[in-house]
Amino acid sequence: MDIYQVAIRPLLFNLVKADPEWLHQQTIRSFNWLSQTSSYPLASWINPSLQKSLCLDDSRLKQNLFGLNFPNPVGLAAGFDKDGVAAGIWPSLGFGFAELGTVTFHSQPGNPRPRLFRLPLDKAALNRMGFNNSGAAAMAARLAGEKHQFRSIPIGINLGKSKITPLEAAAQDYFDSFRLLKDLGDYFVVNVSSPNTPGLRSLQDATMLSAILELLQSENESQKPIFVKIAPDLSWEAIADIISLAKTYQLAGIIATNTTISRDGLKTQVIEPTGKSPQSEAGGISGEPLRSRSTEVIRFIWQQTQGQIPIIGVGGIFSPEDAWEKIIAGASLIQVYTGWIYEGPLIVRRILTGLLSHLKESGLNSIGEAVGLEVKSKA
Repeated sequence: MDIYQVAIRPLLFNLVKADPEWLHQQTIRSFNWLSQTSSYPLASWINPSLQKSLCLDDSRLKQNLFGLNFPNPVGLAAGFDKDGVAAGIWPSLGFGFAELGTVTFHSQPGNPRPRLFRLPLDKAALNRMGFNNSGAAAMAARLAGEKHQFRSIPIGINLGKSKITPLEAAAQDYFDSFRLLKDLGDYFVVNVSSPNTPGLRSLQDATMLSAILELLQSENESQKPIFVKIAPDLSWEAIADIISLAKTYQLAGIIATNTTISRDGLKTQVIEPTGKSPQSEAGGISGEPLRSRSTEVIRFIWQQTQGQIPIIGVGGIFSPEDAWEKIIAGASLIQVYTGWIYEGPLIVRRILTGLLSHLKESGLNSIGEAVGLEVKSKA
């Protein structure tokens, strides 16, 4: 029995109706406490129990990609652990990698509250957080002191533009964050696709993005893998331009996709805390409404690159079938966030168990053999 789905989620979502952002903050505090195993004996007892329940180790799920070893393909998406305060706990929850951030060079409070909403009828969330975080220097100090604790899985760092930085100075802003953090992350992500920072998505334009990537690579002596995270709302032509830039600047890959500004097909008519419709509320939609479009983008990138550029697929993953769909479309790795909130901590193990079943049914020996399988079979 999954106690989260049977008892905890109904209690928090339906009876208590806990504010999503408050609940997120309490969860992060708890995970931060659990990650301090050397300071709290009780935490050092709980962590092995979590690992026994939530982790699944199988050689068929392992991959070596862009110089990093991934114990399994399921990662935590950016946005949950913005400041890296719980970096040490993610391996114990079954994840094969975790992405911290989004972090900006300047600390910033983000957008006015309320700014995070659940849409249960759609198995979705609407957020307009606005990159609230303590800043790159604070994250660097924290990770430098805890680096030894979480290196059993790769840790990515998602970089965003500070709101106070003009768009014409965006490249320098990303550069300043990267310079502080470059030795502390295993890979880095240039986030130019959040809809919640004014003008940010304009940085997906080829000229603007080129300036950012060129400056980052000039500082990247250690050749850390660098990704770009794109919006699902881009045209095919714009995505093709980004693919070209990824090749030019020797990026490690592309993350597809961020949240969507589309409101098509939503069942939710009114968001209770505001009394307004989703169409009237600013922000990006994550979760199930994003699933099909993000998979389409993954498939397009795989086809355009013939599988030569690794893809991290994210958007609407709630089940092993959702994960498998993205992998056979071309994603080497996948990430969860909204699905994790709705389905609970057991989702990672369930997905991994389901992926192993799909591998067996398909006569495959490793998850790497499944990447792009759907596209290959149609070639």
